[in-house]
Amino acid sequence: MNPTPPTPPKPTPTHAPAHPLRVAVIGYGLAGSVFHAPLVAATDGLVLDTVVTSDPGRQAQAREAYPDVRITASPEDVWARDPEVALDLVVIASPNKTHVPLATAALNAGIPVVVDKPLAATAAEARELAELADRTGTFLSVFQNRRWDNDFLTLRRLLSAGELGDVQRFESRFERWRPQLKGGWRESGAPEEIGGLLYDLGSHVVDQALVLFGPAVRVYAETDVRRPGAETDDDTFIAITHANGVRSHLYVSATTAQLGPRFRVLGSRAGYVKYGLDPQEAALREGHRPGGDGTPWGEEPEHMWGRLGSGESPLTGGGTPVPTQPGDYPAYYAAVAAALRGGGQAPVTAHEAAQCLAVLEAARVSSRDGVTVDL
Repeated sequence: MNPTPPTPPKPTPTHAPAHPLRVAVIGYGLAGSVFHAPLVAATDGLVLDTVVTSDPGRQAQAREAYPDVRITASPEDVWARDPEVALDLVVIASPNKTHVPLATAALNAGIPVVVDKPLAATAAEARELAELADRTGTFLSVFQNRRWDNDFLTLRRLLSAGELGDVQRFESRFERWRPQLKGGWRESGAPEEIGGLLYDLGSHVVDQALVLFGPAVRVYAETDVRRPGAETDDDTFIAITHANGVRSHLYVSATTAQLGPRFRVLGSRAGYVKYGLDPQEAALREGHRPGGDGTPWGEEPEHMWGRLGSGESPLTGGGTPVPTQPGDYPAYYAAVAAALRGGGQAPVTAHEAAQCLAVLEAARVSSRDGVTVDL
């Protein structure tokens, strides 16, 4: 079946200040320090104004990386800013359990907001935030950076060109080999922490599947706790039947000793197989910045390209190498800046996030009860 394009989100009312848009990042752990702060700082028309973290070590880290940034320990300081230096955007990059209360506070204060995934614990909470944003006329978007991965952009191009024919099965793997626990809230089994891979990496692979192939009508899942001492899922499989008949098989794991292909997409005409993760996260972790040293951003070497063909495994030379389109995480914040300037649509909406969360909730029920869940 041919992929069904997602419904375009509605334009979001907003203001359009003349000065560079002042941005506060709440939270300076992995999400704040590796993804949001660097990407905000690299975006034309945005300026990283404030970092909110109560951790002295992280405060020092932020000050060293961005000497002119304001440091504050409490989000309340953001809502209380003097109108003359009011913020134009708040980015919520704090732990998952804080996303809904902080986003609610920002929206009630009339401050445009970006929330790291997952937006909430439930689809109902996501819809409530979407309704609050609509009611207050305030911009709200969800950070789903994996829509700008190199392999995902390449696959979208191939699908748009009809290179695979009618897609029948989509396999997506976000696998890691991390046999030792790292600790922290992401590995906590406490329900309020919203930890585990289902809501972490699962948010990415489910969102990608829905963007590519449209709404889900049926969900089956297996979630397992594999590592000694682990409290929440670290090895999860999700099967989605889409309304257009495409089946998505999605794997997220921290316990994969031999990594499978990132994508294997099978169509009536050809298949596309791609190994390896997009290089942007690794580059950001290593301190590289988009446009920072003049080198191309998001590109990968030719030996990492995926292959398109039929009848033979790519590992034995089957298929034709397909140049991988450069990844483009900076495009997300460029789209946010454009929307805030011109009143355009958010690059990822809360309504889309709610659709993703509905699948994740169904996956959790499916695994717990050993059933297939109809949506």
